[in-house]
Amino acid sequence: MSRLAPHAIERLPLVSPPPESDAPARAQVRLVLRPWADCDTAQQRAAWDALAARTAEPNPFYESWFLLPSLRALDPQGSVSLACLEVDGQLAGLLPLRRYSSYYGYPLPHLRGWVHDNAFCGLPLVAAGMEALFWRELLAHCDAHAGRALFLHLLHMPTDSALHTSLKGLLAGERRKAASVQVEERAMLASRLSPEAYLEASLAGKKRKELRRQQRRLEELGPLATTHARTPDEVAAWVERFLALEARGWKGQAGSAIASDPANAAWFRAALVAGAEAGRVECLALEQNGQPLAMLANFITAPGAYSFKTAFAEDFARFSPGVLLQVANLALLERPEIAWTDSCAAADHLMIDHFWRERRRVARHSIAIGGQARQALFGLLLRHEIGHAPGGLA
Repeated sequence: MSRLAPHAIERLPLVSPPPESDAPARAQVRLVLRPWADCDTAQQRAAWDALAARTAEPNPFYESWFLLPSLRALDPQGSVSLACLEVDGQLAGLLPLRRYSSYYGYPLPHLRGWVHDNAFCGLPLVAAGMEALFWRELLAHCDAHAGRALFLHLLHMPTDSALHTSLKGLLAGERRKAASVQVEERAMLASRLSPEAYLEASLAGKKRKELRRQQRRLEELGPLATTHARTPDEVAAWVERFLALEARGWKGQAGSAIASDPANAAWFRAALVAGAEAGRVECLALEQNGQPLAMLANFITAPGAYSFKTAFAEDFARFSPGVLLQVANLALLERPEIAWTDSCAAADHLMIDHFWRERRRVARHSIAIGGQARQALFGLLLRHEIGHAPGGLA
């Protein structure tokens, strides 16, 4: 894996938007590819945070409070760059990009929107109304600076977004070869029902009765309390308890717990505290005698939210503490600023899929870039991967 070529980080000349652009008439538009460290300044972070407040499609995983700690810990060599759309000098779009030399085990160099293993949405941050302009400028830049890359690959892309609709339309209009190479559905919470009514609609009476029985049995061992952490100090304390709880379970034994990797633990600590400072992170715990039995974190990014991480005490599994905490988490339905919550869970998750009834479709896209010969070669590769002629995005 190599860093983006030096020429790719040069500033592009200012251009006027085409007549069909989302940008105001005679706006100065450019797309700049910057090393991520150049954006880790107070001035750049302020512009970044202002952009996050202007997006129609929230993505906490690309907001500065989450992405910068992730990059500091996981990309110290600086192989990731930030594609920044500027309109009249104001940041209007942002997407982290990296060059990869292989594609899921195959030696196919490509450009990829960068996410790490604990980031679950790959939508770029784009100012509302600038969606088509962002994609147009990004693809033009990728065409001009493809280097050895055969295509652009985007992961964790929800298909229910204006950004998806805009990209799909642009690709069709340009007759650019593209396809959604993987599409899956994950659990989502989106309802006007009260928490009580939603629980009744989601779980059969027998299952609700069993949960009440498990809670009573658990209460026989000591009083239960659901606690919330919102301030930076509260979240910092919650993080340490979460890391310890997760490490005690099967993930710790398998070496996949966050605390198993010092770099992962570093970004996790820094990101959640920074998110609390930004008012974006709220953490819950189901406690007994001051000890956590289940814990979860939510990212609050109105009009949506993301259920980020959860862990439970496996020696209490017979009481279903994780499910009991999810019952408390249905309080999200009572918040008028939150229309939906993405579970961030794997498709067909054994617990949450039976609990949250709505679904969010999420895709991986591969898109042709470069000149005609390169795009023709990519079309052949894409046909081989998906088994039929590419017909655009899902």
